Amino acid sequence: MGLLRNRRPSLLGIDISSTAVKLLELKGQDGRFRVESYAVEPLPPNAVVEKNIANLEAVGETIKKAVKRSRTKLKDAALAVPASAAIGKTITMPADVSEAEMEAQIELQADQYVPYPLEEVSLDFQVLGPSAGNPNTVDVLLVASRSENVEVRVDACEAAGLKPRVMDVESYATENAFRLLAEDLPGKGIDQTIAILDVGSTMTTLTVLEDHRIVYTREQVFGGRQLTEEIMRRYGLSYEEAGRAKRQGGLPDSYEEEVLQPFKEAMAQQIARSLQFFFGASQHNSVDHVILAGGCASIPGMDDLVREETGTDTHVANPFVNMAVSSRIRPQLLSEDAPALLIACGLAMRSFDS
Repeated sequence: MGLLRNRRPSLLGIDISSTAVKLLELKGQDGRFRVESYAVEPLPPNAVVEKNIANLEAVGETIKKAVKRSRTKLKDAALAVPASAAIGKTITMPADVSEAEMEAQIELQADQYVPYPLEEVSLDFQVLGPSAGNPNTVDVLLVASRSENVEVRVDACEAAGLKPRVMDVESYATENAFRLLAEDLPGKGIDQTIAILDVGSTMTTLTVLEDHRIVYTREQVFGGRQLTEEIMRRYGLSYEEAGRAKRQGGLPDSYEEEVLQPFKEAMAQQIARSLQFFFGASQHNSVDHVILAGGCASIPGMDDLVREETGTDTHVANPFVNMAVSSRIRPQLLSEDAPALLIACGLAMRSFDS
């Protein structure tokens, strides 16, 4: 099974994060997408550590629960490896070669770009289009990941009774889903530099897009787990109790000011710091928009704080805002979960790739 490659069945998008499995099924309806089913199923503690699957059985069981909760009938799935576990390289190839010839040439050249023995690597490519300024060549995206990263996700998916058909990379799934977010941006994100900050439980991923194409990604250890642990420490709760209280409320009145506000400020500073890393590594000293994704993006007022900290127009990601929704889904719940479903959405959209 290749990375990136599409096989055209209807696909479940399955995002395995550090604390949950997120599953999403989309259907095409009148030229639009419709959210057919979805589920967010929590993982047992330490089943996934910093995006590495540590307990295969627990992840397989959680995927199975997510399938059951969502009531989907689909069996084919698209998954993704983290950006940090993949190498992407754009190379130039002659435009007039067949796909088979291109594949043979890429396999011959791959060891120039991949720092691992090729027998330990899953490799794939995708033609991006004509090269700028040369109609005789095309730009080709070459992506590689160590086979163990791919196989552990395949095994977890199969343990849940599903068939993994596409293995993507999280940053490319984010890029794919950005097409939906761009519809609501001024100028639709064309000729603009957009920073997407996905702040999950333990990791924050910055993906920078220029004219809808990835130009930079960076992961760092920071996330909502720090807030959960502070709630545990402050109020003497277990990890599960603290997580539930964080989501559902019921904490003392002092929580907002003494615990939540300092975390929000730390998150805004972390985002500003991530952007500074990007500016230091590129010709840019600003971005046009910041988009917040991941579970922490749902914290009320987070967009205002980031806007203040970075001086940049900031939005919370909701890829479903222009979609129809199945009658069995509660729109309010979907809206709350939307920022955390960005990668799952990009994966589910692989069903509709041409």
